[in-house]
Amino acid sequence: MAQLLTEEEIEGRLRDAQWMREGETIVREQQFADFAAALAFVNRVAAVAEERNHHPDILLHSWNKVRLSVSTHSAGGLTQADFDLAYAVDGLM
Repeated sequence: MAQLLTEEEIEGRLRDAQWMREGETIVREQQFADFAAALAFVNRVAAVAEERNHHPDILLHSWNKVRLSVSTHSAGGLTQADFDLAYAVDGLM
């Protein structure tokens, strides 16, 4: 099982990040020019998630906004795998 990060480790990884903490999850919301661009981003995220076998919750809403939520459910909180996925998603922007 993946090891949970400490509060200090989580805070350090979120410093200067586009991600915010909500409980035991990190989240990011991004707005796109239109629905097609938002959906294309979701597909790019899906490809990265499949490669890593670590999948975010994805919400496509308001026709051009995507909200991603990442947590390691099996560990009951945040692990390095969550931040690795977040950093990979940042690279898709």
